[in-house]
Amino acid sequence: MTHPQLVAKAVEWLRAYRCGVVLSEQACVSGEMPDAIGWKRASHSVLIECKISRADFLADRDKPFRQKQELGLGCERFYLTPPALLQLKELPLGWGLLELRKRKVEVVRRSARALRTPAGLSYEMNLLLASLRRVEIRIEPQTITEFLKWKNRMQQYNGGAWPTGMEPTQEEQNYFLETGALEPQTT
Repeated sequence: MTHPQLVAKAVEWLRAYRCGVVLSEQACVSGEMPDAIGWKRASHSVLIECKISRADFLADRDKPFRQKQELGLGCERFYLTPPALLQLKELPLGWGLLELRKRKVEVVRRSARALRTPAGLSYEMNLLLASLRRVEIRIEPQTITEFLKWKNRMQQYNGGAWPTGMEPTQEEQNYFLETGALEPQTT
């Protein structure tokens, strides 16, 4: 098992865990570069750190955002490892443990659900904005706003009618825009 393979499994698990937006190996200003992080409704974030060796796990504990948990990302935080790499007593307070067993991610221990602080939320916003900026650089000369309006161009090309199977952007289901999406989730 390689680290990239474990990260791919983390991304897959986050999607199955109903995270609508998932990023992997993107840096933020705090210095943290989560192996995988996803967001659910109500801006609820789920962080996964992948470790394939004990040495990697032990080195992770010395990072500033692990030493000061309030600087870390994620409402929920998990380590994803091969089986039996870590003992539950070794995990930081509130962290969950996922293990990859026979190509399937299994929950060994659930994470607490309210680990993120206001500082962590700010770092997550930085991570998202930096990621959006990287997208905008790649789609130039368009801006990200123009890129997101692609459906309007499709309608124009189709003589003013919506192509079959396509609906206006304002009618798309996007639970990040629903009323109550910013209300805190309950356990």
